[in-house]
Amino acid sequence: MPDDINTLPEGGAVKPTNLSAALSERYLAYAMSTITARSLPDVRDGLKPVHRRLLWAMHQLRLDPTAGFKKCARIVGDVMGKYHPHGDSSIYEAMVRMAQEFAARYTLVEGQGNFGNIDGDNAAAMRYTEARLTEIARAMLEGIDEDAVDFRATYDGEEQEPIVLPAAFPNLLANGAAGIAVGMATSIPPHNAGELCAAALELIRNPAAEVADLLRHVPGPDFPTGGLLVESPEAVREAYVTGRGGFRIRARWEREALKNGAWQVVVTEIPYQVAKSRLIEQIAQLMEEKKLPLLADVRDESTDVVRIVLEPKSRTVEPAVLMETLFRATPLESRFSLNMNVLDASRTPRVMGLKEVLRSWLDHRHEVLVRRSNYRLAAIARRLEILEGYLIVYLNLDAVIRIIREEDHPKPALIAAFELTDTQAEAILNMRLRALRKLEEMEIRKEHKKLTAEQKSLQALLGSETKRWNRIAEEVEATRARFGEETAIGRRRTTIDAAPATVVIDERAFVEREPITVILSEKGWIRAVKGHQPPETEHKFKEGDKLRIALHAETTDRLCLFATNGKCFTLKADTLPRGRGDGQPLRLMVDLTNEDEVVTLFVWKEAKKFLVAASDGRGFIVKSDDLLAEKRTGKQVLLVDSPTEAARLIPVEGDSVAIIGENRKLLVFPLEQVPEMVRGRGVALQGYKDGGLADVKTFTGTEGLSWKIGDRVRLETDLTTWRGNRAGAGKQPPNGFPRSNRFGA
Repeated sequence: MPDDINTLPEGGAVKPTNLSAALSERYLAYAMSTITARSLPDVRDGLKPVHRRLLWAMHQLRLDPTAGFKKCARIVGDVMGKYHPHGDSSIYEAMVRMAQEFAARYTLVEGQGNFGNIDGDNAAAMRYTEARLTEIARAMLEGIDEDAVDFRATYDGEEQEPIVLPAAFPNLLANGAAGIAVGMATSIPPHNAGELCAAALELIRNPAAEVADLLRHVPGPDFPTGGLLVESPEAVREAYVTGRGGFRIRARWEREALKNGAWQVVVTEIPYQVAKSRLIEQIAQLMEEKKLPLLADVRDESTDVVRIVLEPKSRTVEPAVLMETLFRATPLESRFSLNMNVLDASRTPRVMGLKEVLRSWLDHRHEVLVRRSNYRLAAIARRLEILEGYLIVYLNLDAVIRIIREEDHPKPALIAAFELTDTQAEAILNMRLRALRKLEEMEIRKEHKKLTAEQKSLQALLGSETKRWNRIAEEVEATRARFGEETAIGRRRTTIDAAPATVVIDERAFVEREPITVILSEKGWIRAVKGHQPPETEHKFKEGDKLRIALHAETTDRLCLFATNGKCFTLKADTLPRGRGDGQPLRLMVDLTNEDEVVTLFVWKEAKKFLVAASDGRGFIVKSDDLLAEKRTGKQVLLVDSPTEAARLIPVEGDSVAIIGENRKLLVFPLEQVPEMVRGRGVALQGYKDGGLADVKTFTGTEGLSWKIGDRVRLETDLTTWRGNRAGAGKQPPNGFPRSNRFGA
């Protein structure tokens, strides 16, 4: 150890750096590496680096579709050792996915052995499986040895790897992609290659074509597992225009008739990326929890073909209703998001629409065509140079032989005598004697003529953009013929279906109907106990708490809660805590602040009307349907500003309104004077100089106004003294009216 620990090695230096700046710089470098070198695909070939390196390594191993298989461990070893500086498991998993027919719409790797299944089982270890390239992978690599793309040094600088593949196949959209980077992600569903080629041809013919024109050829994704695409055409168009959106996929099912009028549903295709075994487990679990009351049993009768059998509880159930309950509760209907976030030709990540993605692929194919043509022209020029040298030999055969036999240095002598290039002289000196026969001269002249014609053709091609795009159109048409709709692999698997019609399902069918008593305490704790308990039943509460409301209901009911802030909340009776405990604080179930209190809680019934009133005497009539609020935040019905509060929400019965203020003035007026509203502050029901509303009641005028005093009920039939119009002040109530100013007890 050196005497001075601060002694630096020769040439070393210490630079003070701000920690936050250093962290920012390093994290940015990591983020960019994740985005550009790991998670996002290239728009030109649709591949991430690991997939591209796998295909390149297999190409180097000559694992063509006609060659034999090689162990996956050998392939993974080559990729990891030469090109991909990551673990073998990630490389093998990427390779397995490229070989799974239920995961990749067009497999790039042909696997031999256990490569997993749609149940979600993993592939066998790489030492047991073998692989080779498919015809589609060969199309992706076509021309890579002809300077079609740029290469770069590998991570250790010992090898070269392609930056992008030539990609004669529209792989990005055909196979899709998914990845999560730092701060961004990509999600692209698979599509039909034949349809993509048709759209590309449309774009070549008409560069100004809009997405709507392309969608005539590409109606939507085409998933390897089939299914039904049930997204609306408008949503599909918007997704492809912006590059962001989503697609709803449903399982394909059919009704299968059984004996004696019975039937069952058979699911033959499930949504993409849904594991069949996990799907069946979820359905079974929901059945156990009694959340699928229409389903009696689920069985997996699959072989290499998916067959999931669903038995209804009753033959009277409609198959569509049964399936609708399953679509809502299980992954038999799933949503695949679209986020076409890809790396463009300059390696910049951005979101593209359908047209831009296809345009980028076609531009890449144009660049590949130019580069391959230039490469071929250079090769032809070299060959023509040699052939012209050979022809000189045949014209001056004796002189050439004499120079070679007599000269100590024949090469410069040949160059000087016949004005040859160095390459031609070297080729002449390397000729075999058998090449001097007359027949060989004819073959050379024939080859020279053929190459000259090809040279002119390539020069004409490079000189005309129209000819180049015609050639690209021919290549795309050839790809369409090889992998399009007329082939077994190219037939569309996902059916484009109309958006499903709304199937009305009574939610009560999901809940076992039984009577309960709902108990709400003064401090806001709510619970439900089994059965309709009589009013005199004593209930236990926390210390210092007592009963506020007890009402009879059924588990299939919805409860409406009205609070002092003017909001209505909806509670499902079956979701209330059950048992002998204290229940649950109401404020954990609905968005109710500590300053707000419960005005009333009742069982919601349809086709009813209610009178809602605030503490300042304003109010209106509201329908029961306008009180429902399925969200936790509730629904604002009565608008109030502090210190005014919502005070009453009572059912409308009869034709008259009786209202009494805190000033002990009673007013009776016709109910028809109160407007019906959905939301608002309402109108003045009674005018006050001091105080506010004490109580309000609706009743039938001909029957008289009643109120309770203790256990007795008083009835006043002659209401002439108190009758008036809405917003009046009112008069003192009849003798015997409760000092509490309440109509009820």
